[in-house]
Amino acid sequence: MSSVASVVLARPSAEAGAAAVGNDDLIAAAQAVAAVAVAHADAVDRDARFPQEAVESLRALGLLGAMVPAAQGGAGAPLATVAAICRVLGAACASTGMIYAIHQIQVACVIEHGAGSAWHERLLARIAGEQLLLASATSEEVIGGALRSSGCALNVEAERFHLLKMAPTISCGAHADGILVTARRHADASPSDQVLVCALKADYTLQSLSVWDTLGMRGTCSNGFRLEATGDMAQVLPVPFGEIADTTMTPVSHILSGALWLGICSDAVARAKTFFQGQARARPGSLPPSAPRVAEAVSLLQLIEGRLDLALEHQRRRHAGQTVSAPFALAAGMNGLKTTVSTLALEAVQQAMLVCGMAGYKHGTPFSLGRHLRDLWSAPLMINNDRILTNTANLLLADRS
Repeated sequence: MSSVASVVLARPSAEAGAAAVGNDDLIAAAQAVAAVAVAHADAVDRDARFPQEAVESLRALGLLGAMVPAAQGGAGAPLATVAAICRVLGAACASTGMIYAIHQIQVACVIEHGAGSAWHERLLARIAGEQLLLASATSEEVIGGALRSSGCALNVEAERFHLLKMAPTISCGAHADGILVTARRHADASPSDQVLVCALKADYTLQSLSVWDTLGMRGTCSNGFRLEATGDMAQVLPVPFGEIADTTMTPVSHILSGALWLGICSDAVARAKTFFQGQARARPGSLPPSAPRVAEAVSLLQLIEGRLDLALEHQRRRHAGQTVSAPFALAAGMNGLKTTVSTLALEAVQQAMLVCGMAGYKHGTPFSLGRHLRDLWSAPLMINNDRILTNTANLLLADRS
């Protein structure tokens, strides 16, 4: 095993509560995983199969517990470091990067909203110690992708719950060790009176409802499932889901997804730059016709990086207890992050495709960009940009900042 692996695997146990692993070590470990992921990325895409090799590498290097606090045996990495890992993975294999981002979004929700709950603190220790992989089930057949609405409900008896959810997609659901599930608080609750339930593999059964045969992000294996779960009420996060969504799930989701998308388009633009430089060397003294498109693609990357840096700074300041903006403005800003980055990343890859021409259009060349383009078309569709822009418009009606 490499020296990088040995550094990351030497993380403290939950009992030891030792210092967190260094961020540079985590990025180096992510690069080691990326080397595994890129070797299998085309096969994962072609066969729409789970990126098993890359996920096993994530586990071996301790990266599934990157965000878990050191007190529970994790690396205690800040959100900025996890975003950097998502970018590294996204450049290698978008499906691997998306699976990792979804997992860390769930971990962030447990960290932020499970404090003081012995069950959830033990879960964090297990994520770090056993490298458990978490998935998310928020969409539902009767309500679509409306995050803040649920059709299914908890049925509670003697401090035990039962729930049945018909989920049109659960990314890596069949491969996860646990799923965080949204549901109404009880059978008589309104659709917006929701809770978030942490169900582990022993707690639920999955029955496949649909197959994930898509244009891109094929390796996320986001089949539809009939999910039936039972467990102790202690597994329900003690904070209303509305608060979890507003303060953690939505902003962390937009930041980590944005970092992943940046990774995808960064790799595409790097291929375009290499192609452009080869053309220029072949004809010294004159720039290829694609020169303006290379410059435009690089400029788009810089815009995305700037937007992500701003969002990360807002989250850092919020964690430090500083007032960064009015709640309405902050929510609108995070919505804008998602719509802007998803649009610009796709545009950057399209510019790169025009630079590479047929070499980018063909499969199997060093400049092939078909997978990048197909994967990034999911960006404006996953939590549809039109839905987000409509929500932003409603927020702005009430904003007086």
